[in-house]
Amino acid sequence: MIINETKGKTWHGTVRIADTFFRRFRGLMLSGNIEHALVFILPAETRANASIHTFFMLSEIDVIWLDSSRRVVDFKRAKKWRLYSPKKPAKYIIEGPVGLIKVLDVEEGDLIGWYPTWEKKKAVPVRSLLPGGIDLDGSKNGVAMVESVREVKADLPLARDG
Repeated sequence: MIINETKGKTWHGTVRIADTFFRRFRGLMLSGNIEHALVFILPAETRANASIHTFFMLSEIDVIWLDSSRRVVDFKRAKKWRLYSPKKPAKYIIEGPVGLIKVLDVEEGDLIGWYPTWEKKKAVPVRSLLPGGIDLDGSKNGVAMVESVREVKADLPLARDG
């Protein structure tokens, strides 16, 4: 969800964050039907860092540039195969489907906020030391199913005085 806090307008779509080099590099390139917004978090607030291109884009997009206080410094409909740079330095860029600017009724100086849509990630098994010093190195896949810590301690050999 993206909110124009100045005017109380809301866009109720999916919002993803591009906060790493690779996510910013990929952006919306080669995306077919763009139905989500992508918020770029830039490493520095400059015009050069906030410059974008629409090479390899399959459709037009709406772009909103924000400064570090989340105030709109520039916005426009970006056409395919072009370069764009904001009028003033920007720390955040919001790229989204055509119509985003209209729904939010964006003007320079507006305060914009967003709530990312959290996606479920695939679970990845990892090696872990369980309480009581149990090591999973003998396990074939490195994963153990344990109902409780009490169950794990019950299976431990008894400590002997020595």
